[in-house]
Amino acid sequence: MRYRGEHKQATRQRIIETAGRRFKRDGIDGSGISTLMKDAGLTNGAFYTHFASKDDLVATAVADQLQVQNANIVAHAAPGRAGLEQIVRWYLSAQHRDSPDDGCPSAALLDEMGRCADPIKKAYTDGVLVVTDGIAARLAPDDPLSVRTKTLNAYAMMAGTLQLSRALADQQLADELLEQGIRNTLALLGIEHDHAGTAN
Repeated sequence: MRYRGEHKQATRQRIIETAGRRFKRDGIDGSGISTLMKDAGLTNGAFYTHFASKDDLVATAVADQLQVQNANIVAHAAPGRAGLEQIVRWYLSAQHRDSPDDGCPSAALLDEMGRCADPIKKAYTDGVLVVTDGIAARLAPDDPLSVRTKTLNAYAMMAGTLQLSRALADQQLADELLEQGIRNTLALLGIEHDHAGTAN
């Protein structure tokens, strides 16, 4: 019986991960259950073994994507201001821009999040706060809540910059936008930087 439980959990996680990538590629509305299950290598009938509804999967997948972003990027960044610069430079990198399937769910789905049901918005909000509170803890380690709104604003600026950079047909302009976005975000966070990419 233990194998069955582990197998069920592994299958559920596979659905969550493949759905997260598909949502970021095609949007929530553009991703039907049959497509999501095909991506996971499963039948439609298996869906309801793991989720009550598509909204349940959306909330779970978005939360999972933000947890992964926090674990892989924010949690691995150096402490203090050097870590802030690492996070900003990763977020506004050409590699992140050019890999939307593996990137930030906010940059891919923010416009749709605003139209989602409250449980999805709640899961998204909780996930975003984990990410931005990790940023805030580096900006103001003694009182991270005092800079929560500022870090949310910086996160929004980064997500919008990444979205616009992805949408531009002019590659040079898209690259320049990312560089300016790095400077603007670091300035908003009160971090001086040099062209070599190290915090002062």
